[in-house]
Amino acid sequence: MSERSQQQTGRTAAQDPVPAAVRDSAFLRACRREPVPHTPVWFMRQAGRSLPEYRKVREGIPMLESCMRPDLVTEITLQPVRRHGVDAAIFFSDIVVPLKAIGVDLDIKPGVGPVVAEPVRTRADLERLRPLDASDVPYVTEAIGMLTAELGATPLIGFAGAPFTLASYLIEGGPSRTYENTKAMMYGDPELWADLVDRLSVITSAFLRVQIEAGASAVQLFDSWAGALAPADYRRYVMPASRKVFDSVAGYDVPRIHFGVGTGELLGLMGEAGADVVGVDWRVPLDEAARRVGPGKALQGNLDPTVLFAPREAVRAKTDEVLAAAAGLEGHVFNLGHGVMPTTDPDALTHLVEYVHERSAR
Repeated sequence: MSERSQQQTGRTAAQDPVPAAVRDSAFLRACRREPVPHTPVWFMRQAGRSLPEYRKVREGIPMLESCMRPDLVTEITLQPVRRHGVDAAIFFSDIVVPLKAIGVDLDIKPGVGPVVAEPVRTRADLERLRPLDASDVPYVTEAIGMLTAELGATPLIGFAGAPFTLASYLIEGGPSRTYENTKAMMYGDPELWADLVDRLSVITSAFLRVQIEAGASAVQLFDSWAGALAPADYRRYVMPASRKVFDSVAGYDVPRIHFGVGTGELLGLMGEAGADVVGVDWRVPLDEAARRVGPGKALQGNLDPTVLFAPREAVRAKTDEVLAAAAGLEGHVFNLGHGVMPTTDPDALTHLVEYVHERSAR
């Protein structure tokens, strides 16, 4: 990041950007594996289509545009904090925002997801992936400044897409179920693959640094599609780039969370990549996840998002199972095992936060 960019954001790795009240929050204490007054709760996709107020403010505004309007980003990020009383906010954005910011021709199409006009398939295509600077995303710095002023003692989580997941979108041209083009490059041209994910690690690192220097007090790296990989392939082809991202923000002393879907076989490696907190989907109980990850890490998760469609007593029973499995953990942040589904009743989320707080209060 340039010196001018650091002057714009006002913080560097040598400084502590986290106010004392935020640092002492239940969420950050749990991430640091310290005693907490109650198990902290937040939800992936807590700011989104499940909320009528979100649908109202987003009406007629394309997704990428909404991510570039600081006033809108601030309002959407705050909505679930106001409604649900969650213990952390997560910055409203999208994992492809930094790619759009450096000039990649892409759009987020409703009902489809990110679509790339010209997929990356050759070495010449890498030239389109230049490094990202804070001046490319001034709306991020502005929005986080507005948010931290509003949030008070509530932590703000910044986030980015991991190199493998971003690479899969770029290579496939959009979402994929099989990742055949991605894996064809990974296996067939490992040098090109390594150069691609290395470039993406530089972009992702810069995007996270912008958020931290603007005031984010934790960051989450989403490797949404890493579950498509065997452990040996993850270790060889993916982990070096993810580790580079985590290493790049280690000096800021903010918790680093790592999450992917279907990654039960990769949990130990995802922690090894440099995470302080390993996110667990609903397929692996937290006590078993702790065994796979090993000591020295907090865990995040992991109620099945579909449980929220069941009657309230069933939700409480399944929540009790998660809390029981987490009873012996060094640190636990309650979350769903994936994002909030768009048709979830917001009241079910509010009740879940209240219930976790009540059941775990010390």
